[in-house]
Amino acid sequence: MDIDTSALFAPIAIKGRIVKNRLSVAPMTRISATQDGRATETMTRYYERFARGGFGTVITEGIYTDQAFSQGYVHQPGMTDEAQANAWKPVVSGVKAHGALAIAQLLHAGALSQGNRFRDSTVGPSPVQPKGEQMTFYHGKDRYVLPAAMTEAQIVDAIDGIAESAERAIEVAGFDAIEIHGANGYLLDQFLTDYTNKRADRWGGDTESRLRLILETFKAVRARVGAKAPVGVRISQGKVNDYYHKWADAERDAEIIFGSLAEAGADFIHVTEFEAWKPAFTPGGPSLMNLAKRYAPKAAIFANGSLHNVEQAVAALDDGADIVTIGRWALANPDLPRRLSDRGILNDFDPTILGPIANIKETELVM
Repeated sequence: MDIDTSALFAPIAIKGRIVKNRLSVAPMTRISATQDGRATETMTRYYERFARGGFGTVITEGIYTDQAFSQGYVHQPGMTDEAQANAWKPVVSGVKAHGALAIAQLLHAGALSQGNRFRDSTVGPSPVQPKGEQMTFYHGKDRYVLPAAMTEAQIVDAIDGIAESAERAIEVAGFDAIEIHGANGYLLDQFLTDYTNKRADRWGGDTESRLRLILETFKAVRARVGAKAPVGVRISQGKVNDYYHKWADAERDAEIIFGSLAEAGADFIHVTEFEAWKPAFTPGGPSLMNLAKRYAPKAAIFANGSLHNVEQAVAALDDGADIVTIGRWALANPDLPRRLSDRGILNDFDPTILGPIANIKETELVM
């Protein structure tokens, strides 16, 4: 390995928090909580090994945020009450013990919910059936069900649930920062996406209006956690059920979305694409991470999407990214930063880790 990796090990400050390097564990759904949504000892060991392995930042899997429609998967962890928040304490302690920044990702599944112990139905911005089929490795089967259009009261409840969960994550569980999941086809992204949001009220219409739910959620979270805790938003074009979706107004949409997040005061923006280094819209054009940095220059840009080799990870830092978030590569090498620093041999990703069900396997916890 002859590539200069020193840029990956430069520290960076996010809202006054010093992050020791540019390598982060990406959020990955692993459905290993208890049936009632409490984090487990297995999860503590799983997350702690990434921090012990040298990652500067660890972002959790998506955590559901209310006891209504937010839960997306069976055995998904939650942050909806004190019991769930307290169960995260050992996880957070394990991550922070090794000097890593612990970020809680908060998720409302909306129309993509395929396992919710609180409700038998789903909601979304409009009664539009999601594309594709549920994910079998998360206990899914058949098509996604047709969601009901959310009422104004349900929208307010969803915002409040995310904000209250953010406060619990910081004040009770001890997380350092919050990531609001506004990507990948889940609820906030459903409102942003033109073909899933057919509303005629203030939550639908042009890009600025469809973005409103993300911005209102961000403001509510900021009000709950105060000025000190970093708060960011994850943004994508593609979805778990529609990998190659593109924003209709291309770079103009990017300017509106990233510029609005910057104006709202987002401390970081986590951009995820199927292949992050590729042009976002037209051949030869800029990547989405490059556009994020262009239109939100003061925010730290996290970049995710098949950046699982050294060349691509380093190149991302020259293309707008401040931090590279790693998924499959981290599963294969939970001590990836140490291996890169020591010029060690890197393992290839074994996809059987995520099958037949994508829960945490005991074999993963041996380093």
